[in-house]
Amino acid sequence: MAESREAQRLDVAAGAHAYTIHFGGAAERALNAQTRALRDGGSRFAVITDSNVARVQGNLLDRFACEPLVLPAGEPSKSTESVARAWDWLCEARLDRTGSVFAVGGGVIGDLAGFAAATYLRGIRYFQVPTSLLAMVDSSVGGKTGINTGFGKNLVGAFWQPSGVFAVTDVLHTLPAREFAAGMAEVIKYGMLADRPLFDRLAKAPEPLQPGSAGLPEVIRRCCELKTGIVAGDERETASTGGRALLNLGHTFAHAIENTAGYGTYVHGEAVAIGLLMACRLSEELELPGQPVSPEVAPVLARYNLPLRLREPLAIDSLMAAMERDKKVRDQRLRFVVLESIGRAVTHDRVPEALIRELWSEFGAT
Repeated sequence: MAESREAQRLDVAAGAHAYTIHFGGAAERALNAQTRALRDGGSRFAVITDSNVARVQGNLLDRFACEPLVLPAGEPSKSTESVARAWDWLCEARLDRTGSVFAVGGGVIGDLAGFAAATYLRGIRYFQVPTSLLAMVDSSVGGKTGINTGFGKNLVGAFWQPSGVFAVTDVLHTLPAREFAAGMAEVIKYGMLADRPLFDRLAKAPEPLQPGSAGLPEVIRRCCELKTGIVAGDERETASTGGRALLNLGHTFAHAIENTAGYGTYVHGEAVAIGLLMACRLSEELELPGQPVSPEVAPVLARYNLPLRLREPLAIDSLMAAMERDKKVRDQRLRFVVLESIGRAVTHDRVPEALIRELWSEFGAT
């Protein structure tokens, strides 16, 4: 049965900026139409991708009919050096303010290329072509762009909404199993923070979702719908409670793990999985209503081959220092996202340091 037009797209209103997310086969057709319209209109565009995508997604890149900037795959490419290369590439391509950037890759490329577009000539259009599950359900939508520094993840960036997102789900067939699992951590996150039926579907379906699962495009669309709905009410994450910060469920812990272990040691979604379970345990220690939740969450994470604790010990002092540099710190206090129940998340910023240290020890830090 053919998908309805509604299932193939999601129209997003982000402040004064509106764009459309296209899914599945419709995304491929829409991408072709977009590049053709730019060429017919005389607008220049540039493509930024990574070495993994260039190796396995040649057919996807060929449709742009231009040489892409190919950056090394992996989290270390979200750096000042890489964004400087991107700026130079846009200059060499002679893009003016009518030009566009296509970010073809996972979350690293989407964040970096989006930041390059946001800052080149004080901002030009960019389009997201996510090639990983994590990017399709999370990082390609919402308008957050940025790079890492030695002090922490995403500490330099800009809010810059894409002009379109093309989630061509067929590309997921070439995604390594570890990367697909990492994307599922973000899918599970959305169920935990805002959609109990989605969480139950992930927990109880006869078979875990796979790249070829018939229900995967619907799940991807639902995650995008949840995220864009939250972002619409708090685009720049300024709400004093709740708001866009809820999307960071598990991420305060996860970013500290990535920073302390070294970027690339954990795939982002693997660190998020540990962070999600730590957020559950924090919720239980704070004696929030609807507890405990970790007995429900741990089996779902394990079902998708995600880690439930640190693989190797990390120093608690280093983890705490990384958390203190996190961009979610407000008034010198860490802000955590915790669960009142599966499907209902809230922010909490009065957590004793001793409790955080105890949690790190519980999950394998020393």
